[in-house]
Amino acid sequence: MKRVLLLLPALIFAASAASAADAPRGNTQFESFSQVKKILLNQVFNDHRTTIYCGASFTPDKQVILPKGFIAAKSPKRANRIEWEHILPAENFGRAFTEWREGAPECVKGNGKPYKGRACANRASAEYRLMQADMYNLYPAIGSVNAARQNYDYTQFAKGTPNTFGTCPMKIEDRKAEPPDAVKGLVARTYKYMEWAYSKYRMSNQTRQLMNAWDKTFPATAWECERASRIAAIQGNVNPFTQAACRKPAK
Repeated sequence: MKRVLLLLPALIFAASAASAADAPRGNTQFESFSQVKKILLNQVFNDHRTTIYCGASFTPDKQVILPKGFIAAKSPKRANRIEWEHILPAENFGRAFTEWREGAPECVKGNGKPYKGRACANRASAEYRLMQADMYNLYPAIGSVNAARQNYDYTQFAKGTPNTFGTCPMKIEDRKAEPPDAVKGLVARTYKYMEWAYSKYRMSNQTRQLMNAWDKTFPATAWECERASRIAAIQGNVNPFTQAACRKPAK
């Protein structure tokens, strides 16, 4: 009997490891972007209504409380509401899909003209829809900031580069963007997760170097860890890079 009891912890550990190995890497639960946005609003960010780049609060009906000194030179009408930002832009992984680049038989308008791009990928590819709706890659942002960021790659600007939105420490210049230090770790671990979880996306060497540096330099916050825990419970998979960062003791 003693021998059996001694073996139990090892057996439990092996079973747990096997279960983790069998878990999906990416999102396999949700294809609807609209559905996921509602889930994030009501179940993940319900008690932490803060935008990603500017740290602005927003109300349950998605109205933004703009920080003092915030400036929206472009798309000012979108500044008053949140939009769901793809941290890794949808176009940056969408271009890997044939449906995005070339269209598909089911992507034909009523007048017989074909279409492609995001609309076609969303219609014709379940794999694309799963990537687009992955909760780890989505975060509320001020609409005008989301509009200005577009699909620009992240970079590290020279010191002294001015903020694009006044008091909000987000910088966009020459079709590049630099997020504030407060979320660089989150951004990096999201990019690394998306590449790990989906074969359709591969970072450039330059982007990978930057994301590895940010991952190492900027530790996970308590909220980043809590957000990841909530998403894991809903979506059924983990972000191992956030998981690893959350295991490190706070400095």
